[in-house]
Amino acid sequence: MRPSVRDIYRETCYVYATRAEEIARKEGHKRLARLASNENPFPLSTNARAEAVRALDEVHRYPPEYHTRLTELLVEKFSWNPVVVGNGMDGIIETVIRTLIEPGDKVVISEPTFSFYRVAAAAQGGDVISVRREKDFSVDVPEFIHSCRQAKLAFLCTPNNPTGNLTSREDVKKILDSTDSLLFLDNAYIEFADTDYCDLMKEYDHLVIGRTMSKVYSMAGMRLGYAFVPTWLEPCYHRASTPFAVNRVTAAAAVGALTDLDHVRRIREHAIRWRARFKDEVKFRTFPSQANFILIDTAPHKGNAMMEQLARKGVLVRSCDSFPGLGDHYIRVNIGEDWENELFLQEINAV
Repeated sequence: MRPSVRDIYRETCYVYATRAEEIARKEGHKRLARLASNENPFPLSTNARAEAVRALDEVHRYPPEYHTRLTELLVEKFSWNPVVVGNGMDGIIETVIRTLIEPGDKVVISEPTFSFYRVAAAAQGGDVISVRREKDFSVDVPEFIHSCRQAKLAFLCTPNNPTGNLTSREDVKKILDSTDSLLFLDNAYIEFADTDYCDLMKEYDHLVIGRTMSKVYSMAGMRLGYAFVPTWLEPCYHRASTPFAVNRVTAAAAVGALTDLDHVRRIREHAIRWRARFKDEVKFRTFPSQANFILIDTAPHKGNAMMEQLARKGVLVRSCDSFPGLGDHYIRVNIGEDWENELFLQEINAV
């Protein structure tokens, strides 16, 4: 008898931003403004590329169990030990869930937010509790705290994807002070913000801070996430990890990227300058962002319709109708190269 597929994988999955590109290609566009996936439009830094090329000489061997050179650099840079690494932020999220969650354990998520938390938690058998954000997309702190009291793990994204807003340090501390649930603070876009949370690791032993090399470090295609974890979690995390999850080339590129401060500064300044222009010049309602993207309310147009219309002009944006709790009249647009941003402004204001 053929084995049956789990119900969760018959319908539920992460939604990729691929439809816009398919539409644009059918329209004959060769050069596309890629503003749909929150990517960094600029290539690897010189240091990162040089380290990656050197690492190619050893790719016939399995990578080490622990990427000591990389983790030591992260510890030195951020003044927290232990640090763990994974195959992108997604790999960190999956491993933390796998380490903690058994079927029926409750997992709290503040939505709308990054949809992979829900997918990964449900795949492990977790019972997902959704806490709806306020109308301005801020976290409903009292309700979040109340839900966490019933849960083993909670996810909070700040700056939040897809809304771009930041949760204050004060609110994060309120949550940590009021619950024993492990709080996973997703800081994928923190380099574009004016707040940091790293020092909170010294105060709380039920906090994980996840970060990524995909955004400001131009490494989205190389898949490297890292996280600051409490000491008690580190050995368990490693036991739950997929073997050889991070390859040699990626780890070496990350070492080079972390030493190239000028690259990070340029990318950050570029994103901050353009998100201000988007906010000022887009004729539809935009929302405050501390990430490398902005959220736009396209009403009276549906988000899918706006995505399709822009794709026909060669501009790829993300419709947000797949984000639970957000609604069907939003798009998310990341900061691209100058020409991409100018084309986007031209086309969305022509709608």
